[in-house]
Amino acid sequence: MNKKHKSISYAKWGYIFIIPFFVVYIIFSLIPTLSTFYYSFFNKGFDPVSFEEYEKFVGFDNYVKLLSFEGGTNRFFSYFGNTMIMWVLGAVPQLLFSLLLAVIFTSARLRIKGQRFFKTVIYMPNLIMAASYALLFIGLFSDVGPINVLIKAISGDTFRFLADPWGARGVIAFVNFIMWFGNTTILLMAGIMGIDQSLFEAAQIDGASGMQVFTKITLPLLMPILVYVAITSLIGGLQMFDVPQIMRVSDTPTQDTTTMIMWLNNLITGASRQYGMGGAMSVLIFAVTGGLSFLVFKTMVTSPDKVKSKKKAK
Repeated sequence: MNKKHKSISYAKWGYIFIIPFFVVYIIFSLIPTLSTFYYSFFNKGFDPVSFEEYEKFVGFDNYVKLLSFEGGTNRFFSYFGNTMIMWVLGAVPQLLFSLLLAVIFTSARLRIKGQRFFKTVIYMPNLIMAASYALLFIGLFSDVGPINVLIKAISGDTFRFLADPWGARGVIAFVNFIMWFGNTTILLMAGIMGIDQSLFEAAQIDGASGMQVFTKITLPLLMPILVYVAITSLIGGLQMFDVPQIMRVSDTPTQDTTTMIMWLNNLITGASRQYGMGGAMSVLIFAVTGGLSFLVFKTMVTSPDKVKSKKKAK
């Protein structure tokens, strides 16, 4: 008589182990997100005169106010433009410079020694707080700072970086570039080292040039990491707050360096504490972030069908 062996399933333990994640996510992320969306339809705030909170359902009025033009200008689009300008000025050079460093340090032809040392040095700026960087660069680019001292010694005149709209934006973008290029370089180096080295060896045997290896092998196989870096950089750029907030000095053109998150902070921390407007602003930032991230993804990722159609066209 054959004995029936009872099979043991361990699948339930996987679900048990991930329960803490879902509990934390629901409490600290999902519920606040849904409540933000809910309160965006209310005129909710604080009356600084009576010291009482008020709440009234207004529908889409908060969104209309945020997107409406007053006197030919709209603060949402203006601050969105400031944010994108400072992000592009910092992110595009950062991505190009990090890609160049990653290719150089992982090149089998150059065989640069001491890669661990260079990785450590490159990543170190990412460990320093943004506030420290902001204060440091305020001193460097101030009217009497070392940069202006050098400019005056060369040209006989000075440039007020922090008082000029584009100068202030450029300094903020440069601070973000210095802070994050090391992290981007490490990610790209990891992506290149994950590529099968036999492909590079075969290309070298076939006599391919360095540019051909980069454009035909490295760049296409590195595209998933590049997409990840571009999207995370975009999300971080749209959430830019600490550096431009700290770098506001007496002569800084505030309207030209104010970001969307800075305006959101002003809405919910001001005397009136406009939580409803802040909720609507948060929803708009979420929508803009999702839309731009999708656009970046569709722009950088090439589907197999597109590749086949291109080959057929040729």
